[in-house]
Amino acid sequence: MQLPETLDGWLGLLEARHGQSIQLGLDRVRTVRDALQLPQTCPVFTVGGTNGKGSTCALLEAVLLAAGYRVGVYTSPHLLRYNERVRINGRDATDGVLVDAFAEVERARGDIPLTYFEHGTLAAWAAFCHAGLDAVILEVGLGGRLDAVNVFEPDCAIVTSVAMDHMDYLGDTREAIGFEKAGIFRAGRPAICSDPMPPASLVEHAEAIGAKLWVSGRDFGFSGDQNQWAFWIAGGSRRGGLAYPSLRGTNQLLNAAAVMAACEAVRDLLPVPMQAVRQGFMLVDLPGRFQVLPGRPTVVLDVAHNPQAAGVLSENLASMGFFPETWAVVGMLADKDVAGAVRLLRDRVDHWVVASLPGPRGLEAQRLAAILRECGVAGGISECASPQEAYALAHEQAAEGDRIVVFGSFLTVADVLAARKAP
Repeated sequence: MQLPETLDGWLGLLEARHGQSIQLGLDRVRTVRDALQLPQTCPVFTVGGTNGKGSTCALLEAVLLAAGYRVGVYTSPHLLRYNERVRINGRDATDGVLVDAFAEVERARGDIPLTYFEHGTLAAWAAFCHAGLDAVILEVGLGGRLDAVNVFEPDCAIVTSVAMDHMDYLGDTREAIGFEKAGIFRAGRPAICSDPMPPASLVEHAEAIGAKLWVSGRDFGFSGDQNQWAFWIAGGSRRGGLAYPSLRGTNQLLNAAAVMAACEAVRDLLPVPMQAVRQGFMLVDLPGRFQVLPGRPTVVLDVAHNPQAAGVLSENLASMGFFPETWAVVGMLADKDVAGAVRLLRDRVDHWVVASLPGPRGLEAQRLAAILRECGVAGGISECASPQEAYALAHEQAAEGDRIVVFGSFLTVADVLAARKAP
């Protein structure tokens, strides 16, 4: 078979090749990893959790780059281009780097089937191994214990939060999900948990395997006022006078404190001066996480797609000040707790514009509108065929002083971002 010569060609092949997009398990990925013969040569951070993974990866990347290290970051999903998933030294990987990496994995896998995500994870690893990096940051795609990322050995693992999501795969209780998330911890290695109330299963697993567990609020934490904040370690140092991260949202201090704890835990491998921490937090940027766009009406983009994230979004909207009316542009996947997310935001929204999302998991606008009505939302509900159409309608009807909030899925935010960037 002739291998594709373009990135689009590879992505099309991988999408068509494997009918099951999610297939948990490590045996196949581990076999191909070994066949690649690309040993781990630098410290690895693995980041899992229900919400906050992307922000934590971005904060950690920014701090390490500011400290002068060459850093690779693998995250998912992307918003506009697949290249966003693989970042090398602060920049998205080029098409050429990704094409070469996909081909390298293809040659190594033989007749072993890989999912789209598994092939992409191994390709990211190949790209990193050829880039001469000082550190690698890997974001878990789903769960942790059986996710493809978990075939690589972290020098430090971070679990950001544990909430109810992906229950078809991870279990229908927080304890079951916590055990899956804790699967990225390793014996004798730092294990950072930025959830201040982790399920007992996570703590028990960390203790059972002998991981060096640090829990937010117990082993490290933060305090602050409107102007600055401080980081502390139990029985250890305290760093005060810190400026707030440039990522918006009150929850970002949980993520920033976890990053500082991780840096402290691996300081013998990767020393990071406080000036780099300050600079990294000041410069970090991550689209789609409570991202407020310039112009009027005010537009907020947030990929919140489950109740925990919707609750954080609700708090962040409340802290923004007064807007005469708020318009919500919403598109969600059918396997999410749509009603749970909507109930946490219904009091913040005056007008709802709902959109259908594509694909077998996409929820039709008509069904989404019905769920909103069942939740007793106030204000009118308009139905549109796509997030772009919904955003156009909201933008047309909103007054200059109003606010438009786009949320519900990466697909929703990506579609609106693409529309705004189109000529």
